[in-house]
Amino acid sequence: MRAIILAAGMGLRLVQPEGQQKPKCLLRFGDTSAGSAADASLLERHLHYLKTAGVDEIVFVTGFKHEQIEAELAAIDWKPTTSTVVNEEFTLGSVLSVHTAREAMTRGGDVLLMDADVLYDERIIEPLVAGGSVNRLLIDRDFEAGDEPVKLCIENGVPVELRKQVAAGLKYDTIGESVGFFRFDEKTAARLADIVADYVNTGRAKMPHEEAVRDLLLEKRHVFDIADVTGAPWIEIDFPNDVTRAADEVLPQLRPLRQFAA
Repeated sequence: MRAIILAAGMGLRLVQPEGQQKPKCLLRFGDTSAGSAADASLLERHLHYLKTAGVDEIVFVTGFKHEQIEAELAAIDWKPTTSTVVNEEFTLGSVLSVHTAREAMTRGGDVLLMDADVLYDERIIEPLVAGGSVNRLLIDRDFEAGDEPVKLCIENGVPVELRKQVAAGLKYDTIGESVGFFRFDEKTAARLADIVADYVNTGRAKMPHEEAVRDLLLEKRHVFDIADVTGAPWIEIDFPNDVTRAADEVLPQLRPLRQFAA
């Protein structure tokens, strides 16, 4: 199983101090006091949880200040070696980052497609990787209403919507927030790569990659499994108050990081 982690964006909404901007995946959370999660960057936490889950091939799609991410990876010296691909036009949409990783998307085997700017623990990753080859989405039914969360709507076990705005009159029996981590089997990953390529080739490179995933779902050519992670701690970090919530509310709920071993 291969993980592709999208880490190219500038994180403009985070409003970092001038001259101190860095990729969001390098934000650090935690301390070394007894009973707390160890101090680690979001990037290092990804490596830790994915390795624990048995994922040993990881591709980072970088862009903004990619040298900082490369330096962090070198300092961690994680084995086996991770790889990076650079989205030079990182100011466009994340759909272009997925396209930049096309080779990794289509190399065969199951693929995890993950946002880099998420603080979470193994209660999120475990259901994503469990079992044999499968397409899987994660849903959190305990979410705050509003325009920001990407909503996942399900009817009779079938995903029928994946968008921030849900159309009036849409029929569904379950709604929640998409965690932003997806799993695709080999055939479905290849189809998503083709949809993404069409976005780029038709002038839609500024779009978020969730729109391409939505198109894939609505084709209804591939069966998707839904894993409910309601109650498991996680937060996507977009705004300054998300950093505060991550440290004060989410971090204390995380299981302590075990010894990080190369």
